[in-house]
Amino acid sequence: MEAIVTEALTKSFGELSAVDGLTFTVAEGEIFGLVGPDGAGKSTTMRLLTSIMEPTSGDAWVGGLHIVNEAEAIKEEIGYMSQRFGLYSDLTVEENIDFYADIYRVPRKGRRAKTDNLLAFSNLTPFRKRLARNLSGGMKQKLGLVCALIHTPKVLFLDEPTNGVDPVSRRDFWRILYHLLHEKVTIFVSTAYLDEAERCNRVGLINKGRLLACGTPDEVKKLMSGTIMEIRSSEPRRAMVILREQLQADSVGLFGDCLHVVTHEPDKATTQTKEALIKAGLKLSGIRTIDPSLEDVFVSVLSGREGGKLP
Repeated sequence: MEAIVTEALTKSFGELSAVDGLTFTVAEGEIFGLVGPDGAGKSTTMRLLTSIMEPTSGDAWVGGLHIVNEAEAIKEEIGYMSQRFGLYSDLTVEENIDFYADIYRVPRKGRRAKTDNLLAFSNLTPFRKRLARNLSGGMKQKLGLVCALIHTPKVLFLDEPTNGVDPVSRRDFWRILYHLLHEKVTIFVSTAYLDEAERCNRVGLINKGRLLACGTPDEVKKLMSGTIMEIRSSEPRRAMVILREQLQADSVGLFGDCLHVVTHEPDKATTQTKEALIKAGLKLSGIRTIDPSLEDVFVSVLSGREGGKLP
């Protein structure tokens, strides 16, 4: 059964289409990642699916409920953690959880046991009496997640939940999400981190409100056009400028401390790269063919769509 279904979902603000004809499904009990840069339409999609705003056109159902006709019923069935989740800084961790439990009308009977369980699996038990304003960024995000889970939602919406969070806290956060899958919770998460998208069961790549690709990470990677060459040089930024000017390739981009070159002629590109960098006096530390990451695919699919190569 599908937990989320959208059909040509659209939201316009004047002449701007923030969400443009989205059609996709999310199965029960999976993590679905909506991936794209800032301004791609991720947050607007999230607000439509949580019935915070109404679409301009199109339809969507969450848990079998229509996002417009059954908006109030949907809010009882979902958990939603926005980018600026409303924690109360002058309340303790435990008091924040209790506040949201009251909002969702969680019965008093069994509430303490449920709170204890959520605090335990999020590693917040030692901080239950600490004021929210004194928590680290990562702990605030985990507290926000606990508050969104206190009423046992069937579908959990998380809008860029690890944005600005340190790597260790990001890892802990995803450990918690995987734990939730065992509880049969469907998770819809938006992120600008392509490495996080690799952790999802399925992903949708979105840009300018349009869905460019959708499927498992491995399925989406098959959309990659060309071969990726990883190039390591003594001065990667300078090497990037040189290769963009002289190399006959689809794209040249900086990935960490190395370059990724996308080409349909790897042998020719290898020769051209060596010649160009040696001529510029740069040391070539290594050059090899690698499997694409979702980030590589996103750049490739995006350029293909803008160039009119994709349907």
